[in-house]
Amino acid sequence: MQTGGLFPVYPGDRPLLCKAGESKTTSKEREKNLAKKRAKDGSTVNSSLIRRPIQRWFPLFILPTFVCFFIGFLWPFLEGIYLSFCKFNIAKDAEWVGAGNYEKIFASLKAVDFGAIFKEQGLWACITKAFESNDFLNAFKNTFLFAIVSILLINVVAFAIAYALTRKMRGANALRTVFFMPNLIGGLVLGYIWSMIFEGILKATGLPSLLLNSTYGFWGLVILVAWQQIGYMMIIYISGLQSVPEDMLEAAKIDGANGFQTLFKVIIPNVMPSITICTFLTLTNSFKLFDQNMALTGGLPTKMLPTGQPVNTTELLALNIKSTYDRNASFHGQAQAKAVIFFVLVAILAITQLRATRKKEVQQ
Repeated sequence: MQTGGLFPVYPGDRPLLCKAGESKTTSKEREKNLAKKRAKDGSTVNSSLIRRPIQRWFPLFILPTFVCFFIGFLWPFLEGIYLSFCKFNIAKDAEWVGAGNYEKIFASLKAVDFGAIFKEQGLWACITKAFESNDFLNAFKNTFLFAIVSILLINVVAFAIAYALTRKMRGANALRTVFFMPNLIGGLVLGYIWSMIFEGILKATGLPSLLLNSTYGFWGLVILVAWQQIGYMMIIYISGLQSVPEDMLEAAKIDGANGFQTLFKVIIPNVMPSITICTFLTLTNSFKLFDQNMALTGGLPTKMLPTGQPVNTTELLALNIKSTYDRNASFHGQAQAKAVIFFVLVAILAITQLRATRKKEVQQ
């Protein structure tokens, strides 16, 4: 045994050569004996003296984490699914109603004659009418459009800033800090701050308030979220850009590739893991957005659907679920059912996005 560094080094750690006059069988036996000696030595990483207590007692160490996971996530999640099939004021008063809550969510669609609309105007008109006739589908439409715009804007701008800051420019470290700082501010605080900023600008230019114009409210929400999240995504892109192999960049330069060819043929394919992460985060954050939506517009302005149901035109899915719950106790079950549908939608979209982008990643 030789001692070097933190752990002892055995001859068996390297390929063994047969000694003069020693057969291969004897050499293998000698290697097995060294392996047994290494397993009995308590100072080695793979020693059975270390592994056996860990294997024996690992459930005890995992138990606190599992208990916290069960109490804080798994049990509330399962109870939430159960309550979506109940009528309740509080969880203890839950009364089973089956799929009634899910039927009530889309009950307004029963008043629409989709057959006649399809014959006269086609499939797209039916889809548009469905979104216009139901508050939950209207919120889904708003959230879907908001997610598309946010994903494109945040990722393009974040990548552009990260690319510029990795070009060895002066003051890059200070700029990284400046761009990242908005991510440290809470969503409610940002919502109220940007609300005052937008209202001041709109009032000075004679334009209607965010609370009176759904277009201004939508784009105000996009600007707010982009300003908050671009810095965080920029850090991830910087990490990906710094991991691009230098020999590939040098090879592209030697082959005569220009800046755009190097960017799209070499850099972006190697940064696909970062693009996957950032796209996943912006997608899920856009669908889960709540506090900024509530603080900036509160879902306003409100309009009346053809069915006579009021709907908030800048309301996203998370805020729509809360608004449903706050109406009165009879809507608690519907709100819980919407939350379950919301979870399924986000899970499907996120998994689809991960599979689509991971296929384009380059193995280095």
